[in-house]
Amino acid sequence: MTRPDSRNAQGPRASLRFHGRALGLGLGLLALVSPFTAPPVRAQSEAAAPMSASGTAFDVAAVRQLLARGDAAVAAGNLAEARRLYDNARVASRALAGFYRTIAGAFRGLDARIPREMDDKGRQSIELLAEANMRLAALVRRQGQPEVAVPLLVEVLTATTPASAQGRKAYQQLVEIGFVTTPYAAGAAAGN
Repeated sequence: MTRPDSRNAQGPRASLRFHGRALGLGLGLLALVSPFTAPPVRAQSEAAAPMSASGTAFDVAAVRQLLARGDAAVAAGNLAEARRLYDNARVASRALAGFYRTIAGAFRGLDARIPREMDDKGRQSIELLAEANMRLAALVRRQGQPEVAVPLLVEVLTATTPASAQGRKAYQQLVEIGFVTTPYAAGAAAGN
């Protein structure tokens, strides 16, 4: 008859004791650190503004503000700063549209009010993305870089539609650049 191996008999118990101690130590450290890292608690009556990593608002109004600051930079002749601001507006509006779409999807079938609100905010974000693209495209064309404007204008066409005002303007600019040659006459019958 074989004798039970003493290592195997003690192994599972010793392993559980070790893991239990490690878990206890980890939870103890977490308890010590968490008061210093937890965000402040707000009363429910306080309206919580959406925040970005820099502590500023992260919503459609913030994107509009970036566009306005970009416009002011263009007016002041600071094209590098305008380009940076328009790029930031593009990134923020694209991120917002994605977040709003995700939230809307999470609540579909649960509470119709939330998807409606998120869809509306998502549309606003897409419109702001198109505005930022149009302004940035005009800026890079002004700087003699029409090839940089092409993907921006194409994104406007795909984010909106060629029938929208922004879509028509984007397509017209593509014609002016020479990227496309067939003009688009909205509302006119398609010709030969």
